[in-house]
Amino acid sequence: MKVFDFDNTLYHGESSVDLALYMIRNNRRIILYLPKIFYNLIKYKLCIADKKKMVAAINDFLNNALRSKKEIYNAVNGFWDKNRHKLDRRLLDRIGSEDVIITAGPDFLINGIRDLINTDHIICSSIDPDKMKVRYLNFGENKVRGFKAVYGEKRIDSFYTDSYNDKALMDISDRVFIVKKGRLRRVK
Repeated sequence: MKVFDFDNTLYHGESSVDLALYMIRNNRRIILYLPKIFYNLIKYKLCIADKKKMVAAINDFLNNALRSKKEIYNAVNGFWDKNRHKLDRRLLDRIGSEDVIITAGPDFLINGIRDLINTDHIICSSIDPDKMKVRYLNFGENKVRGFKAVYGEKRIDSFYTDSYNDKALMDISDRVFIVKKGRLRRVK
């Protein structure tokens, strides 16, 4: 089984950040949250992000930057129409129907492109659409917990990621590939 991270692996960029930037054209309040968004993105890139603080920041954004719960869901189709070109076709072609995509990205965003990703095996963060709160943040060790909840102790043959934030998944994989701008470098 192959497992693929999503952001900066199958998608060139951070899809959640790109979605927030896309939504600015209809909601200027999001601009006020950009410093927090980029601050948390830097912490994530440096592998020093705290899950509880990330959940609090996401919940704050969902409940205070957005005008309604429908706003974010309604933006997804337009977002993917504009950003579909950021999907890495060569890596998407490697995905078989039994392979897994595992991402910290939210379910509503990934569901917008299910027809393009060749597998129904997707483990992602979950947002409660009624409360507009994070149900489950699929980040760090939680990615392994989510994987094991579905697949038990099954080993991963090949894991593709852009970040050492995924070290826990790397540890349960036979081969690991770091993806940078569509190029693969085997590190395990």
